[in-house]
Amino acid sequence: MTNSTPYSDSKEDLIRRLKKIEGQVKGIQRMVDEDKYCVDVLIQVAAVRAAINRVGTIVFEHHSRRCMLKAVENSDQDVAIEELIGVLSKFIK
Repeated sequence: MTNSTPYSDSKEDLIRRLKKIEGQVKGIQRMVDEDKYCVDVLIQVAAVRAAINRVGTIVFEHHSRRCMLKAVENSDQDVAIEELIGVLSKFIK
C-alpha cells in the first residue's frame, strides 16, 4: 500500500493533534464568553498557536523529506526548491 500523501505515516497523530487544538479553541471561546481573566486567555491562545505551529512543522518536515526527495529523483529540483521556498515563506508569516 502506498501513501497518498507525504504525511500519511503521521496522519493519526496529526488528526489527534488537530482535535486537541479544536478543543483548546472551544475552551478559549468559553473563556471569552465567561469573561475570564485576559492573561489566562492569552496563555491559552499561545498554547494553541504553538500546537498549530507544531502541526504545520510536521507536515512541512514530511513534505521536505519525501516530496523533495521524489523531485530530486525525477530531476525536478528547481521546481521543487521554488515550491519549498514559497511554502516556507507562507508558513513562517
